Amino acid sequence: MQRYKARMVWIGLFIIGILGLSGCGTSLDDPAVEKANGGEVLVDFPADWIRKELIAAHTPGIDENTTVFGYKAYRITYETIDEKGNPVLASGLMTVPTDYGVTPIDAQKLAYMKSKGFSLVSDAHGTIFANYEAPTEVAKTTLAPEGAPVIFTALAGFVTLQADYIGFGASKDHIHPYLLKEPSARTIVDFIHAARAFAKANDIPLNGQLFVTGYSEGGYVALAALQTLEAEGEPVYLAAPMAGPYMLDVMAKGVLSQDALPIPSFMADVAYAYAEAYEQPYESLINEPYASQLPELFDGTLDRKAIDAKLPHVTSELFSDEVITRVLQSDETYWFNQALFANATAYWAPQTSVRLLHCEGDDVVPYAMSEGTASVMRDQLGASDVAVVPVEQTAGLPVTLGHVDCAPVAYKIAAEMFGAVRAHTIGY
Repeated sequence: MQRYKARMVWIGLFIIGILGLSGCGTSLDDPAVEKANGGEVLVDFPADWIRKELIAAHTPGIDENTTVFGYKAYRITYETIDEKGNPVLASGLMTVPTDYGVTPIDAQKLAYMKSKGFSLVSDAHGTIFANYEAPTEVAKTTLAPEGAPVIFTALAGFVTLQADYIGFGASKDHIHPYLLKEPSARTIVDFIHAARAFAKANDIPLNGQLFVTGYSEGGYVALAALQTLEAEGEPVYLAAPMAGPYMLDVMAKGVLSQDALPIPSFMADVAYAYAEAYEQPYESLINEPYASQLPELFDGTLDRKAIDAKLPHVTSELFSDEVITRVLQSDETYWFNQALFANATAYWAPQTSVRLLHCEGDDVVPYAMSEGTASVMRDQLGASDVAVVPVEQTAGLPVTLGHVDCAPVAYKIAAEMFGAVRAHTIGY
């Protein structure tokens, strides 16, 4: 059989909205009663239905001849560690390509892929605040996973992993260790191990090939996970972190040097997570009356817009004079500066090939963040294969894209990169 290379298409953010329609009166059967060994089935979509919906939405590049696989999404629970090193039960979504509703030609392609085994893509999602935004919760309530599994699984034929993160899903009663390196890495690495055990128990063929990616917070998490995977001797064929705040010390200085905070929830959540992890009083970082409100604001019931509405957008109103002064002065004796540097994911030399995808027009995490990270890793620490991928240039776009609009284009490029490596190494 000829080698199969997944045909990728331009996928817009509206894919998420399209699939969200499935929870509102489609003819699909609810798969919740289906049992799996070590997990539960949340979504089981046929390929013909996915194709029909994408065509109806006038998705660029999608037509009757586009290869589309069905996909089945499982909720898996597993044990990981929290910011204090204590065990915690976490959860994640594992999405697997199936022959449900595929064309005869695509069924042959899938059979060939199964004979070779599926490659894994670990995708770390961006910042969320409400529990209903977690991957398994989205799948459970709307019967639709996020858009990334559509790109990686339904269109490209990868098994896609999306950890909920600590603080969401099965661990929703736990604080989310936001931008804390070790628990961020472990929640991904432990999910990869759990997913492989689940695949073996349920006769899902894997070929041992692993790719790592993620967007925004997920880009940070992906790079943290890569460092842990390398330390544990786990081969990663290609890592493509996207638009992450890898140099936390630099990012904090940039944010606190501004008079206004466009998205105060981001830095407030960092302050909350770090104060908890390092056992410091909230008011050492955040001014009252907001400091005492942090546990309520970040308990998983409010989304970003709701939290931002309750916080001031003036930097000096939200953050204490001490934290602003000592961060801007780069005070190396200050615990918060030490913690930010210790939890940065930029200051090491990966042995894995790393492509840092970033939009030059990013209005949340500056493009210079990836440039600086690549420079440190490659030029200062000697990493041999780290490069920045400017998303707009790579996609041939005539305009720059902001942080949100960049995501679907960056995911498409990452999927194409992973597909090219898989075709070269596995043969499809």
